[in-house]
Amino acid sequence: MTAALDVRVCLFGDSLTAGVGDPTGGGWVGPVAAAARDAGWALTAYGLGVRRDTSADVADRWLDEARRRLRDGDRHGVAFAFGTNDVDTSDGRRRVGRERSLAVLAALLADASRAGWPALVVGPPPARDADLSARAADLARGMAGVCARSGVPFVDVGGLATDPVWIAEVAAGDAFHPSTAGYGRLAALVGPAFTAWLAGPVARPGGTP
Repeated sequence: MTAALDVRVCLFGDSLTAGVGDPTGGGWVGPVAAAARDAGWALTAYGLGVRRDTSADVADRWLDEARRRLRDGDRHGVAFAFGTNDVDTSDGRRRVGRERSLAVLAALLADASRAGWPALVVGPPPARDADLSARAADLARGMAGVCARSGVPFVDVGGLATDPVWIAEVAAGDAFHPSTAGYGRLAALVGPAFTAWLAGPVARPGGTP
């Protein structure tokens, strides 16, 4: 392990990345980062979630925000976690079409590669609404394909659709966000991929813009 490295990671996304609904404020980013630190990583993790952000919204802001935070340190990485707002509807229309979502993701990953920042992608989790969850699962399949073609790890969290803790907390909340235990279930899915990503592409030497 190259745990002595000063590793800095930006995690971009929406309200789920911000931990909305979790009274502790940790969401899933907090536990995932804490587990990595417990494993010996000298990690600075910037949780950069914005409520209602779609993939297009993340694309508009992420590069400048990452450059401001990844100026120092030994190794750097960027993680993207979005999709729920893409497949949500506004005035009866999907907020971001499937093909546009996938094109935005491909462009993000290409830009991250050019910047010398290894990327990780987390798919959208299920919500209470069955139709929205089906659209999220379909988008996740497309996102997985984009990531495979880009050589980027993808974390599919669609299995939460059968997790009783996630289901109960989302239903008891606002139909999208769980509470602390539900976020813990999401973190349990993301955590192993995140630490493997740190030990793999992030820990290898690379450049920054």
